[in-house]
Amino acid sequence: MSKPSFKPYHQHQMSLLPPSLEELIPDSHSVRVVSRIIDGLELSMLEAQYSGGGREAYHPRMLLKVLVFGYLSNIYSSRKLEASCCEQVHFMWLSGMQRPDHHTINRFRSERLGPVVKTVFSQVVLLLHEAGHLDLQRVFVDGTKVEANANRYSFVWGRSLQTNRDRMQRQLEELWAYTQSVAKEELGQGPLPQGVELAPEAVARTLDRIHGILKADGKASVKQREKVNYARRHWPAKLEEYQKREEQLGDRNSCSKTDPDATFMRMKEDHMGNGQLKAGYNIQVSSNAQYIVDYSVHQSPTDSGTLKPHLQSHQQLYGNMPGEVIADAGYGNEENYHYLQDQGIEGYVKDNYYDRDRKANGKKGKRRAGKEPDFAPEHLYYDPHTDRFTCPMGQPMAYIGKHNRRTATGWQTEVSRYQAKRCDGCPLRGSCHQQVGNRIVEVSHRRRQLKAQMRQRLDSQKGQQLLRQRSHDVETVFGQIKQNKNYRRCMLRGINKVSIEWGLLAMAHNLAQMAKAA
Repeated sequence: MSKPSFKPYHQHQMSLLPPSLEELIPDSHSVRVVSRIIDGLELSMLEAQYSGGGREAYHPRMLLKVLVFGYLSNIYSSRKLEASCCEQVHFMWLSGMQRPDHHTINRFRSERLGPVVKTVFSQVVLLLHEAGHLDLQRVFVDGTKVEANANRYSFVWGRSLQTNRDRMQRQLEELWAYTQSVAKEELGQGPLPQGVELAPEAVARTLDRIHGILKADGKASVKQREKVNYARRHWPAKLEEYQKREEQLGDRNSCSKTDPDATFMRMKEDHMGNGQLKAGYNIQVSSNAQYIVDYSVHQSPTDSGTLKPHLQSHQQLYGNMPGEVIADAGYGNEENYHYLQDQGIEGYVKDNYYDRDRKANGKKGKRRAGKEPDFAPEHLYYDPHTDRFTCPMGQPMAYIGKHNRRTATGWQTEVSRYQAKRCDGCPLRGSCHQQVGNRIVEVSHRRRQLKAQMRQRLDSQKGQQLLRQRSHDVETVFGQIKQNKNYRRCMLRGINKVSIEWGLLAMAHNLAQMAKAA
């Protein structure tokens, strides 16, 4: 048998001319794309975040390159980025052999980059647009929920806060009434003094007064005295905590104690496997050609109220609204339809019943034979000349009045009401409705008109093509970030810092796509 041969191996041999880091990085590597694109950005607004004076700071362009390439390489921790600048060739090349520590990287990300991250991101998008990689006039919009960096069981519920305050108010009134019963001469007759609201200072003064009277009188039971002492020790502090939590909640119904900006939402990624609520953020993304055109972070669990602020963000970044917006049924409501029409945007946004009706009616739009009648108000026949609906049995439903309805976002719509006649004895009553008496339906005619116009666009050949394209455009972006980049939980806390994270993620995603296409 022949003797094996090995290549020379001299670990400690020195080189006369040490190799350059430039030679160790392939020309087609994505780190070169990151460096080239960021070198072409105007970063004066980022440099303006430094006050000047003191020791020389690391250059913001270098720190930005390290952060963006770190997010491109699935490295999100500032400590791991610090280690990478000392150990990995690509980071050493980007940093010019400088070694910023994790405090410097984290402060730059949170304090320096935060106020201008959207501006930096928009410059990257505009460069991609000028190079022909994406189109700013057509965007595909969708949202995803990402778990916050918070304790999963640190619930704060708005209804629970109000319940606890009501219980304290009731118990305070009971203590006052008991004090009156044992010390009428000191207190006099009457209800709880005016102005004693559930404010910490007012409650503390009232409890101190009750305690002093019961102690001086000597007729109070031990149990009542213990109750007063417990209330004096705990109630003022609890009320201060409730006030703080209510300020953090704002218009929301829930938040987390460890990240007050996060809202509890039901997510697909459930570690318990039972669909429980978890603290998180609703991330809205608009894309084109699988590039991220814009992103926004919201606290609302639903998508319906996020479309308007998301498109306003697009206008602030690029100076105008997109010409076409394609979105799924989560955005299909009257307010969004009206906003798209008012802004001159050609919308392709499904409503909640679009897929169901299309499947039931078939491709040609005709209801299949033998299909049970649909009793939903939007499927009842309406005669605009007589202003009447017709029930499934062919009986007219007359107009009986109208009222205004306001949604959670403040949108006000006019709702008309129509009532059927002689529902008693109707063979379809059990399937038609469960109301007492004759059926009443409430309809927004403006919504019916906007939905009809939207469905006409959706049913066109262009509309169907755009709906199919949406499913593999923006959904692919979420798949890349969540699955390939393993970004399923925020690293930072607070909505502002989460927005910084997503700005870096969006830039990293776009540059990775650009490097792949090169």
